[in-house]
Amino acid sequence: MGSAEYQPLLLGLDSHSRIPDLSSAAVEEFLEHGPVAVRWWPRLAAWESRLLWLLSGSSIIVSIFNYMLSFVTLMFSGHLGSLELAGASIASVGIQGLAYGIMLGMASAVQTVCGQAYGAKKYSSMGIICQRAIILHLGAAVLLTLLYWYSGAVLKAIGQSDSIAEQGQVFARGLIPQLYAFAISCPMQRFLQAQNIVNPLAFMSVGVFIIHVILSWVVIYVLDYGLIGAALTLSFSWWLLVLVNGLYILLSPSCKDTWTGFSTRAFKGIWPYFKLTMASAVMLCLEIWYNQGLVLISGLLPNPTVSLDSISICMNYLNWDMQFMLGLSAAAAVRVSNELGAGHPRVAKFSVLVVNATSIIISIFFSAIVLIFKVELSKAFTSDAEVIEAVSNLTPLLAISVFLNGIQPILSGVAIGSGWQAVVAYVNIATYYVIGLPIGCVLGFKTSLGVAGIWWGMIIGVLLQTATLIILTARTNWNAEVAKAVERLKRSANEEALDLVAGV
Repeated sequence: MGSAEYQPLLLGLDSHSRIPDLSSAAVEEFLEHGPVAVRWWPRLAAWESRLLWLLSGSSIIVSIFNYMLSFVTLMFSGHLGSLELAGASIASVGIQGLAYGIMLGMASAVQTVCGQAYGAKKYSSMGIICQRAIILHLGAAVLLTLLYWYSGAVLKAIGQSDSIAEQGQVFARGLIPQLYAFAISCPMQRFLQAQNIVNPLAFMSVGVFIIHVILSWVVIYVLDYGLIGAALTLSFSWWLLVLVNGLYILLSPSCKDTWTGFSTRAFKGIWPYFKLTMASAVMLCLEIWYNQGLVLISGLLPNPTVSLDSISICMNYLNWDMQFMLGLSAAAAVRVSNELGAGHPRVAKFSVLVVNATSIIISIFFSAIVLIFKVELSKAFTSDAEVIEAVSNLTPLLAISVFLNGIQPILSGVAIGSGWQAVVAYVNIATYYVIGLPIGCVLGFKTSLGVAGIWWGMIIGVLLQTATLIILTARTNWNAEVAKAVERLKRSANEEALDLVAGV
């Protein structure tokens, strides 16, 4: 093609005010044309960054405020007594964390298939995919109910005292309704995110959080319903989130093309989607359980109180960072899946480069904060001098983890957007459990490093996983990923054919 055909796009790039008006198709055509002059890259990066932050800003708010529902419940539980806090905390890590990993992992399949369907303009398929996901999530919730109901025996089996396990069981049983709310809410949120509906989600999450804080105060302080009251309030708040998410999907004009009503088609073609869902669940569970397992292992060290307190404080800060990065990761998954579904391999690849550069800059900033305020970070949680010193000694490792945490979840988001969950699951098993965990145990128990040795094992595992994902991403044939997206949509959405860009 002659250069004259690209003149309108070049003029658009020449004017910063026109950058938001560019379409993905126009940018894909521009990148396909040939080597791009250096002067265009900052403007293209500005275009992609704008799209990324429109998605990720609200996605980060959703991620953080959903996490804050449980966080606030634990804060209120702490005012009931140390035993109640210990029971609620261990149930949150050992029981709720397990279910959270499974549900969140399964929901990433919705991001993959719905995101690619939205990019391919197969809007009616998205509602079917969302319903299919809810069916599978509710099936998982039924199985997990047994774990919640008999959580006392499970907690005793992993070494908890009878009194803590008993309180943990009270809390876990109160969270059974939340499990079913989570099973419905997770797919619905991913369904909305896949079509770039993120601002309404953010408003709903913040609104439910405010109501949750008020209700928790009334139930615990005014009505004095104790630990079971705290758990049931958390369950109620999640059902409130389901209600507002569901009403938005049913009533909003924004979803009129993607939600066409309930259909028996959701039960058809469920097997290929189930396989992707299971791969997604395994992929994310292995990541979430790895961190939780390290906390539990640290309680077996010679000085368990200080070890457990110090690593728990550091993990708390790492979790806050993780929620921020999960929001960015969700945006990356949506961007990549949308562009692959639309048949834009070059824009998808460019989006990966921009989101990774963005996350690295943010992670350097967060790591610097951890190193500068290392003493203040521990004092926010404790006044014990020994614990403060232990946390200060761990902060260099926390800073390394925060930096890696800025790259690894983003690459996982790219993997979700591309549908590589099964591959990443194998990578996680090898790097985390075959290499990282044994090294951490050896360094923690067989050397004088203690809790720092366990953390070094985690860093080595994450570093190897990140390096592997970088290699996988760098070697990706994005044209082939577009073809895979077409095939995946045919299987998952029961579509006969998809008309994508000719020649891909």
